[in-house]
Amino acid sequence: MQSILVKDYMDHNPHAIPKSTNIKDVVETLLRDKIIGAPVVDENNQLIGYVSEQDCVKDLLNDAFYCEEPGNVADVMKTEVATVTPDTSIVEIAQSILEKKHKNYPVVENGKLVGLISRSLILKALLENDNDCYIKH
Repeated sequence: MQSILVKDYMDHNPHAIPKSTNIKDVVETLLRDKIIGAPVVDENNQLIGYVSEQDCVKDLLNDAFYCEEPGNVADVMKTEVATVTPDTSIVEIAQSILEKKHKNYPVVENGKLVGLISRSLILKALLENDNDCYIKH
């Protein structure tokens, strides 16, 4: 298979969540845009974390139990985030998905968020390039 790169398939306008965003607003964004999570960025668009539906469910359930107001995304996001660069191979990411079960990878360049590559975009890339593997008889 030829070298297929992230930059050719990534979402160039990912749903980045500012670090000061309230959890209720994060949930509204996830539901409205039908996404399972989003990168969290600081005021300079530097990637600082990732928030998922699961993170929000846990926080909202806890807040409901204790009758507390939801905090902001920085309180619940994961700070260790698997990232890729625009020049990362799609095949490399596909292999990583099999091992680590990540659903999305923020695409960063010099620490700044420049895109997002999801499992569905990886599948699209693999499907569109599968002709390169067939042996003609």
